[in-house]
Amino acid sequence: MTDNDLKELLDAEAHRINSLDFVVEDPVQFPRRFSDKRDIEITALLISTIAWGKRSMICRNADRILALMDGQPYKYVMDEGYEDLPDCNIHRTFFAKNMRHYLRGLHSIYSRHGSLEDFAGKSLAGKDEHLSWHLAEAINRELAAANGGVSDCRCMPLGLDKSALKRFNMALRWLVRDDGIVDLGVWKAIKPSQLYVPLDVHVGNISRQLGLLTRKANDRAAVEELTGRLRKFNAEDPTLYDFALFGIGVSGRGGELAKAD
Repeated sequence: MTDNDLKELLDAEAHRINSLDFVVEDPVQFPRRFSDKRDIEITALLISTIAWGKRSMICRNADRILALMDGQPYKYVMDEGYEDLPDCNIHRTFFAKNMRHYLRGLHSIYSRHGSLEDFAGKSLAGKDEHLSWHLAEAINRELAAANGGVSDCRCMPLGLDKSALKRFNMALRWLVRDDGIVDLGVWKAIKPSQLYVPLDVHVGNISRQLGLLTRKANDRAAVEELTGRLRKFNAEDPTLYDFALFGIGVSGRGGELAKAD
């Protein structure tokens, strides 16, 4: 399959999947429930953090998280409502103690910045490359400082030199992409061209089948390789193709398309 054929395929699949119908069963529906940017930011971070496993389970537990915050994420954070959160399981290996850890850090950020976007803009000043990992590192510092110097890998990955940052890159896609369809595009401090593909096992497998990715591990180097390849097809909006790779994966056509090469 030539690069032109690949681009044509990916553009068609992205156009098919990137529609409002996608929202109904996807975790992106949860930040879309809010209009205040701060509510959107907090919801995007928390819901992306639990976005692994069956989508039905993710969405069920995302509803639980919003209910625990009385449907007012920013107010809940600033009122420190999380300190009264009873010990419980939130989602698989993410517990109330992990949620408290995360929200203490966000309380600290919002106490000094008007929004998480403001914090991101200041943290990323002069750092145009590897944006996701620089911002994750800055957030990790805030979370640790707000929790007595203790870090928590359940909130944000710690081995950033290796981590693919799949869930965080997904949250950034929600916040930054601004085509007015699925993603919210409420952040302007980061450009869509700076985003990285949220790489999970399925996206990795499909990308290898299509010849978009050679690296075997689903790690940071693989994310950089895949995103670099996709930027050749659409430099301004490479993560548009996250929809395409998802669609091809769900349809089970990856192997068939690869054989058509």
